[in-house]
Amino acid sequence: MAVHVVDRVWMIGDRTAHQARRVSDGAWVVSYLRGRMLTTEQAVAAIQAAEFVAVMDELAARMGLTALEALGLAVNETPWDTPPSRHRHRISKIGGRHRR
Repeated sequence: MAVHVVDRVWMIGDRTAHQARRVSDGAWVVSYLRGRMLTTEQAVAAIQAAEFVAVMDELAARMGLTALEALGLAVNETPWDTPPSRHRHRISKIGGRHRR
């Protein structure tokens, strides 16, 4: 899942047909967000989101669902209660003193 800039005018992804086109210095339009002007950072995020959707399509198909169904269920369904002993690791402070 990478975003590539071609000739400083186009942004494309590895897994999606969606693309972004630069329309002026620092202003981009994205194929699925027509009518909106985005910053470079926003355009990259939009292409990354389209790449994510392609991955979601693949994963959801393995479950017999559409990407929208899988995403909706993951967002809206309550997770099971987790036991308190769930592999919780303490993270030591970075730069702390070490005992020998």
